Amino acid sequence: MLSKDKLDRINVLAKKSKNEGLTEDEKTEQKELREAYLANVRGAFKNHLKGMTVVDPEGNDVTPKKLRDYQDRNKKH
Repeated sequence: MLSKDKLDRINVLAKKSKNEGLTEDEKTEQKELREAYLANVRGAFKNHLKGMTVVDPEGNDVTPKKLRDYQDRNKKH
């Protein structure tokens, strides 16, 4: 998870970008922070998918084959 300081910095830069504009250094920093944030979100989503099972109203496992294949490839040993 991204630290509170980094999340706060993302928000400060976003606000400054809207109001005053950013310097080239700040634009670079903003891009790096956003990339780190997105990598974190994507990682969390993938971890969530690893444990997901789809069950129909009758209680049958109807997890799509593509998801089961992904889960099999990413099992922890």
